[in-house]
Amino acid sequence: MPIPRPLTDHERAIYDWQLPVEGFGLRGQELLKGSSVLVTRCGGLGGVAAYELAAAGVGRLVLAHAGNVRPDDLNRQILMTHAGIGKPRVEQAARRLKELNPALEVLQVPENVGPENAARLVGEVDLVVDCAPLFEERFLLNREAVRQGKPLVECAMFELEAQLTVILPGRTPCLNCLYPEPPPAWKRKFPVFGAVSGMVGCLGAMEAIKLLAGFGTPLAGELLVVDLRDHQFQKITIRRDPNCRVCGEMHESKR
Repeated sequence: MPIPRPLTDHERAIYDWQLPVEGFGLRGQELLKGSSVLVTRCGGLGGVAAYELAAAGVGRLVLAHAGNVRPDDLNRQILMTHAGIGKPRVEQAARRLKELNPALEVLQVPENVGPENAARLVGEVDLVVDCAPLFEERFLLNREAVRQGKPLVECAMFELEAQLTVILPGRTPCLNCLYPEPPPAWKRKFPVFGAVSGMVGCLGAMEAIKLLAGFGTPLAGELLVVDLRDHQFQKITIRRDPNCRVCGEMHESKR
């Protein structure tokens, strides 16, 4: 987990409104400054999560996202602009985040998560915020987070629905416990409003902030399910699969 870094007087002024939050305080802010977070990808969900983490004072962000900005990104990807169409997403995301927080360190990775880079990317950081649209990427991040003992914040949405959970390796079920196989109806492109992806991106960022700063109660072992069509919110307990091919042996070793 992160090593706290002292704040400058200027940083104390910037974070003056959040330092008094109960359970957070100066120690929490110093932990955020010393922390490093992987956000993959930095689109509708990940872009909002990255923006809120930068605003909160996280010291270093690793952004993994391949490809260039397209017109159909602009209904939800707040780090992208019309002027950026045709240019690399991670470059534009990094620029916008540095405008917000010039002290932020940003590592740009113009790649999506795959078998060749998952271990390296997870190894770079203290915590992972998973906003990837494909289960192949999600499963790779889950496997590496469990193997390396890194907390994982899982964010997902479809139409007006959103899901969020926190995976703490060795303490909670993992993504493979929740989804042993990819849902058959899951597709790369799906209906989406930016307001919905923005909501779950903010919630995911808050879970990451709580975990890094060590306060509040994270959604560990619980799945938050939100349907904004009729404003239904529910928390569902996730059961661990004792035969899970990813985390089963880890839980067995802790008995």
